[in-house]
Amino acid sequence: MLQVNGFAKINLTLDIRGTRADGYHEVAMVMQSIGLHDTIAMEQTDGDISLSIDVPGLAADESNLAIRAARLICAHCHITGGVAMRLTKRIPIAAGLAGGSADAAAVLRGMNALYALRMTDGELCTLGARLGSDVPFVLLGGTMLATGRGEVLRRLSAMPKTYVVLAKPPVSVSTPWAYRAYDAEGTDRHPDNAAIERAIEAGDRSLVASLLCNVLERVTMNEYPIVAEYKAMMQGQGALASMMSGSGPTVFGLVERAEEAKRIAAFLRCETRAAVFVTETCDPVKSGEEHLS
Repeated sequence: MLQVNGFAKINLTLDIRGTRADGYHEVAMVMQSIGLHDTIAMEQTDGDISLSIDVPGLAADESNLAIRAARLICAHCHITGGVAMRLTKRIPIAAGLAGGSADAAAVLRGMNALYALRMTDGELCTLGARLGSDVPFVLLGGTMLATGRGEVLRRLSAMPKTYVVLAKPPVSVSTPWAYRAYDAEGTDRHPDNAAIERAIEAGDRSLVASLLCNVLERVTMNEYPIVAEYKAMMQGQGALASMMSGSGPTVFGLVERAEEAKRIAAFLRCETRAAVFVTETCDPVKSGEEHLS
């Protein structure tokens, strides 16, 4: 039996630089791993690929990225055996935190270990990009600049350890809708990725917080004002900064100390119907937190 963790991400920046010939958007974003994670227990079998999930109503069929990742690596590596997987879900679903991608990345790493395939990170990322644009990032983790459609990665200096409060509103946001809405509306403010990269390298947490920028935030807030409300609550309670992650709807706040993060989380649990989590920035692969056991 093998256990693999798949870690969530937040966007410190998200910029859209146009549409591509392949139909995707050209993006440039600084992405950061956080400690919130799903866990997949995996066992080699002689039969098919199976998945059980501890969340009622979440599909465990071919639409699930964990199943698709297992099938992809089996086909690519000509594996004749199967795998039985049990997913413990902690990352909220459809939240802008790459939960499905995290599960796919965990399965790719798990299959690589379970079947002793000896695939490199580069090979796993190439496969992962076929499943989703966020999969290569969550495979490697840490602090990175992602360009292309999100699959071209450059490692940055490690983000200074920062506590993160997450609040997911009880709404769902369609990523394709958010990008279409952005195409129609545009924005007058784009992130300064070079500046935030320098701030991260300098270890200046407050400057990093001041440079957060997500071009999808405005279109999502226009449709779902609750996102703006959560942002205002976090900032009012003393977060260094607050922003929506990805296409939303999850809002995160950056906080310097653990006790402050717990206090802000307690306030949000009392005052909202959000799913609230306290976590921190991390580099799971580098630190060994990824956990293959």
